[in-house]
Amino acid sequence: MRKRLGLTGLMLILLFSLAACHLAGDNSQLGQLDDIADKRVGVATGTVFDGFVANKYPQAQILRYSGTPDMIIALKTDKVDAVVLDYISAGVLTNDHHDLAILSDDVLPMQFGIGFNKNNPSLREEFNGFLKEARSNGVYDETYQRWFENDPENAVMPDIKNHKAGKKVLLGVSVADLPYVAVMNGKYVGFDIEIIQKFAAWKGYHLEIVSMDFGALIAALSSGKVDMIADGISITEERSKQIAFSDSYLEGKSAVICLKKNLPGYEDQSAQGAVSLGQKIAGSFHSNLIVEDRYLLIVEGLKVTAMISVLSVILGTLLGALICFMRMSKSRVASLIARVYISILRGTPVLVLLMLIFYVVFASVNIDPLIVAVIAFGMNFGAYVSEMFRTSIESVAPGQREAGIAGGFTPLQTFAYIILPQAARQVLPVYKGEFISLVKMTSIVGYIAVQDLTKASDIIRSRTFDAFFPLVLVAVLYFSISWLLALSLDYIGFRTDPKRKRRLSKAGA
Repeated sequence: MRKRLGLTGLMLILLFSLAACHLAGDNSQLGQLDDIADKRVGVATGTVFDGFVANKYPQAQILRYSGTPDMIIALKTDKVDAVVLDYISAGVLTNDHHDLAILSDDVLPMQFGIGFNKNNPSLREEFNGFLKEARSNGVYDETYQRWFENDPENAVMPDIKNHKAGKKVLLGVSVADLPYVAVMNGKYVGFDIEIIQKFAAWKGYHLEIVSMDFGALIAALSSGKVDMIADGISITEERSKQIAFSDSYLEGKSAVICLKKNLPGYEDQSAQGAVSLGQKIAGSFHSNLIVEDRYLLIVEGLKVTAMISVLSVILGTLLGALICFMRMSKSRVASLIARVYISILRGTPVLVLLMLIFYVVFASVNIDPLIVAVIAFGMNFGAYVSEMFRTSIESVAPGQREAGIAGGFTPLQTFAYIILPQAARQVLPVYKGEFISLVKMTSIVGYIAVQDLTKASDIIRSRTFDAFFPLVLVAVLYFSISWLLALSLDYIGFRTDPKRKRRLSKAGA
């Protein structure tokens, strides 16, 4: 009886909790700006909207996202009640997504500027000079009209010469939203892109563009990884302490958008017929892969992911063998160094290691982020592999070594022909699992501006705001890569199985 009462009481508590959550979540009607005071508000990490909401509405639950696409998807799926972003971008979004509406367009005035490294004042002065001239000769007004007064979704970027032989200038952007920066047909477009391309052509510079998360832009600029940053970046006192801003090239304001159904008096007048699952999948396939040749982003991302994975495994295996040798060495110094290396690398998250190597170790070195990714993942992989090698070698019976020496083999021959084959067979299953884990870990390289498979899906989502298809596609591709690698390593293990060789030799006899 007590057990029944206890179970019944637990179920009642659960039902009351669910009911309370439902009632709390249903309180989502929004009529004015102050209605978000106790709601779930989405903001992009690193933007001025984060501090604004925290200071003005301390009771609001702030949910931080890496970019606008993630915020909009969260809004559409009722993960947040409202999001704060730039007013112009909000207008583009509400025009394209009829289930969204602007709650308030009088939130926070802003001044936009292009960011420069404080150690390169001449580049900033050159841009300010270009900006002044562009305002006077009509170039600025022409660009402004294309992206702000007309429909940015249908804007066509002019053909601007990029001087390949000129001094290279690296521009960091976050592919957040139009009209500032976006990717269409595999090319960067937007107001910021066009202005900076025209500046580079004016000075004869060779402009290269790299994409990264918005929150990483200032860190990349401060550490010298890029020469300029742009993407509707507002000028603030705090940011100005770390980087130098150009003269303001644009004035704007922010807005709060929400689901149209949460506005007072909303009536759903849509009369769309039911759409089958097949039609939804076909539509998602077309919009995410065919339109603007977006499949090319996936293909390029897949190449980068495969390259990083293979090179990291090769480097990590060689490094792991060296660390294993030092760990098992009779030299106390070498053994201690190996122990410290293994402890540090295994105790440090891979993302932290990746950021440290990129922004700290190679802070003053102009190095390809892809090489940094290979080094970081190779170092991490080597720490784990070294311990796999050591335990597999030590698991071979000491008598095997003694038998080899007694048979006339040198210590090196004994290791190569007797110890190593047995150890390799034992380490292969664990090695395979670590290899597959490495492939999946490469999905974080977007933090250092490497456009891998995951980053490619992020760029596609920034245009389609479709969470399902790009993420499922990427998951399937990662699974396929892991599955093929597992099959390859299984085949190697099968070919090196001594029992199989003995069976084949008997069959041949």
